[in-house]
Amino acid sequence: MMEGKMIYAAPLQGLTEAAWRNAHYAVFGGADEYVTPFVRLEKGTFRNKEVRETAPENNSAPVIPQLMASSAAEMEQIVDRLAELGYTRMDVNMGCPFPLITAKGKGAGILKHPDRVAELCGVINRRQDIAFSIKMRTGMESHDEWKDIIGMLNDTRLEMITMHPRTGRQQYKGEASREAFGEFLAACKHKVIYNGDIETAGDAAAVMEMFPAAAGIMTGRGLMARPWLAAEIRTGKCEDTATLYRKTLQMHDMIYETLESSLQGGEGQLLSKVKPMWEYLLPDMEKKARKAILKSNRTDKYLEAVRRACLG
Repeated sequence: MMEGKMIYAAPLQGLTEAAWRNAHYAVFGGADEYVTPFVRLEKGTFRNKEVRETAPENNSAPVIPQLMASSAAEMEQIVDRLAELGYTRMDVNMGCPFPLITAKGKGAGILKHPDRVAELCGVINRRQDIAFSIKMRTGMESHDEWKDIIGMLNDTRLEMITMHPRTGRQQYKGEASREAFGEFLAACKHKVIYNGDIETAGDAAAVMEMFPAAAGIMTGRGLMARPWLAAEIRTGKCEDTATLYRKTLQMHDMIYETLESSLQGGEGQLLSKVKPMWEYLLPDMEKKARKAILKSNRTDKYLEAVRRACLG
């Protein structure tokens, strides 16, 4: 079903950081590559954490760094920094739907400004030393906005485009429009990856059956919830629930140990980093077990709740 197709792990800001990527790759695998949460400039400078998270020495999983910019000058600065780290492939974010981002004309917000998209495409075409891809939405306000920029996208030197067929305004609400994806796929001259609502292996199979010309799929929230999803899609096989929960605990412990050794803010900071993954992870878990994890205010209680949830 996925023979010759790619499987990508999507970026989720604050969640799919290096600790998660490395642990997932080691325990479950299945994804060909992991796209990092975006690197951006704030007041003309880089956030040290984003650069550190992206640095190759901190990533054992195969990664593609993602960048976010709204002007050529801004993009060039970020590309230079990522190139200094040794990267020759980069993804450009034109899909982040969060209002604080889109209000600045970044992420999905840039799709309302074809002139800004043209600036970024100009950088892509100039920087022959870098292979670029784009991750985008169908538009900010409507599913038709991509039509205003498809010509310049087709004329831009791109490895692929990952299309999440929701608008920025939708954020993650409603359904991803497979009709809109089909229209984009037919019009785009580049390889196209489908992203959006891939929560089960059946979802991936249905997408690839509907769109055999797609080059693969990307999953983010689905993979966060069921970390074995990419491997199941790739192999067509799924282990028993007890084994999957045990492996999830193994992955969790790797993440926890990495964060425990790197964070300096004590129990509170550590818990604030590990607990958010349980908003997604193991959606079939008993509600009482999840509540115990999320309400834990000490690391010993938290670890006890996690083990009870995963091992029974």
